[in-house]
Formats: sequence, structure tokens, C-alpha cells
Amino acid sequence: MSAADPTSAAEPPAPTPTVSIDPAPPVVTAAPEMSSSDSPAPPQPGATPVASAPAPTAEPTPAPTNTATPTAPAAAEPEKPEPQNALTEKFTGYEWKALAEFRKLVPDSLVKAYEKPEAKTTAITLWGVRIDPNDLVDARTSVVLMKFLRARHGCIANLNATAAAEMFVATLRWRDEFKVDDLLKEEFPQDVFGQLGHIYGRDKEGRPVVYNVYGGNQDLDAVFGDVDRFLRWRVAFMEKSVAMLNFETVDQTIQVHDYEGVSMSSRTPASKAAASQASNIFSSHYPELLFKKFFVNVPSYMSFLFWVFKAILPAATFAKMSVVGSSPRAIGKALLPYVAAEELPTRYGGSAGGWEKK
Repeated sequence: MSAADPTSAAEPPAPTPTVSIDPAPPVVTAAPEMSSSDSPAPPQPGATPVASAPAPTAEPTPAPTNTATPTAPAAAEPEKPEPQNALTEKFTGYEWKALAEFRKLVPDSLVKAYEKPEAKTTAITLWGVRIDPNDLVDARTSVVLMKFLRARHGCIANLNATAAAEMFVATLRWRDEFKVDDLLKEEFPQDVFGQLGHIYGRDKEGRPVVYNVYGGNQDLDAVFGDVDRFLRWRVAFMEKSVAMLNFETVDQTIQVHDYEGVSMSSRTPASKAAASQASNIFSSHYPELLFKKFFVNVPSYMSFLFWVFKAILPAATFAKMSVVGSSPRAIGKALLPYVAAEELPTRYGGSAGGWEKK
């Protein structure tokens, strides 16, 4: 056997085997280490078979230690803090949660309203407030959007972002079709509409006080003969009152509906159609802009309408309405807790001269 044979270095050659009844057990020796490329040596003729023990598993080589200073992961961009004003500070936790869901729906709502893909990223203006779908985290925007969430919901825990988005879309479509932005440029005859509506003074919280004087013009044909013109004037008047809201400290108005001089003959088919359409417009497209509504100088035969309203209006809306008396003293008793005497015309129980003195 050659001296270079690795087996011979580990074990001397065994003698020529003889037949025996009880042969000796084979000798187990450790095989020499070999590289993964080596092949085991073939058994030698006449040698006692040698059982090789399994090669010991090599210890894994530890990874080299990185002595370089690890690079810190990039810090996540902090969320934009929620801007606040006097009105948003009154939002409840439920309202903030609902508002967050509503904001997610606004971009697609704009596309639905205007039927243009680019509307998804195009800012609009509603009631003097910029609504930018790219950045809805704005205090005044939050106040406007909250109005659609609160509309027709008596409980803040029931705020529904999907329903708010539907109302938002319907309002934007209506404004576009009715060309609301153009109404403020339209001139309406003062001899017809000049005495039907007035915005005079503010209440103790800064809300503008709006007067609708239904008996201001006894020429019903002139007022209601063209129902579309009356509605355009009425919406324009509403827009003027809303323009007095800053949506920072004030976001609602007080309304006084004066029925002095209104009689049974005042309820013509045209006037009833105009009143019905106007009521639908304001309830559908001017949500939560009313703080309180007072009906004054109401004829006895019309008092039943108040109870009709109770049956068809949401409880929260009905709670804002009050029917008061017909004398300055009775009216003042209802209004003066909200409007200071110097801001209230004398005909309504205050000490101000009123619009006649302007």
C-alpha cells in the first residue's frame, strides 16, 4: 500500500481474514477531515471494512461586525396639525371622527357634482369659504363640511359621512344649475322686492338678524307673477345674509318672519308654489345655517301651519322655531333675550330705528 494512502495513515492494514464463527467487530476510526471536493478513499482489498464517523459539522463563520454607524431610517412626515377656531373647538369627538371620513369622500364628490375628472383636484368656493380637495385640513372648511354632516341628524352619534357627501353633491349641482354665483350680479326691481327682506343688526353672539316681511308688498302679482324671478331674488337675498358669516366665530343667522298684512287672499296658487319651492331649496341646500326662527304677527287662521311644520320637520329644526305675539311688547319679550335693544327695531320691541331710518 502506498504511504500516500490516507487510510493507511489512520489504520495499519488488517491481516488476511479467516473464517471464524464469531468474527471480531469492525474497528471504528474517525475519518480524516477532507474538503468538500475530496472523495473518500476506496476500501483496500483484504482490509477490514472501516466505518467512518460522520464528519463534524463546521461551526458557522460569524458575520463580520459592521463598525460603521448605522443610518437612521427617514423620519415619517408629521401629520398636519388640525387648525382650530372658535367654532371647531366646539366639535365633539364623534364629529371629528365623522369629519375625517367625510374628507375622504370630498374629492370624488366634486367629480360627481361637476362631472369632470379635474374637479377631483380643483378648489371651489362655497359661501365664501375655499374648499381645496388637496388640503381639507382647514378650520373654516371644517365648519362648512360639518354643516352637511349635522343636517337632518338629531343625534351627533348618528352622523353619516355618505349621506353628507350625497347632500354636498346635490348642493353643488343645484348651485351650478341655478347659477347662484350670478344672482348677486342680477338687479331686481326695488319697487317689487325692496320691502320684502332686510338684514339689520346682529344678535348678542354676532349673528346677523334677517327679516322676511311677507306683507311688504301687497301687489302679489308683481311679487309672485314670475315665480322663477321671485326664487332668484329670494336665493340672492339668502346669499347676502350668508355672506355676513365668517365661519370662524359666526356660522348661523337669526330669522324673523313677519306676517303683518298677510290675509287669506295672499295665498294664491303662485305664492304657495313659490313658498314651497323656496322652502325646499333652503332645507336641501343651506344646511345648519339657521340658529333661530321667529314667526311674528301671524294671523290666527295661519297658526295651524306651525303645527303642520311640527309634523314634517326634523325635531332639531322644529326646536329652532317659535311663534310669538303681534304686539311690540310680546315680540320683544321673545327676541330681546337674543338681540340687544339697540340692535332691534322698535316695531319688534327694541329701541333701534330700523331699516326705515337707514
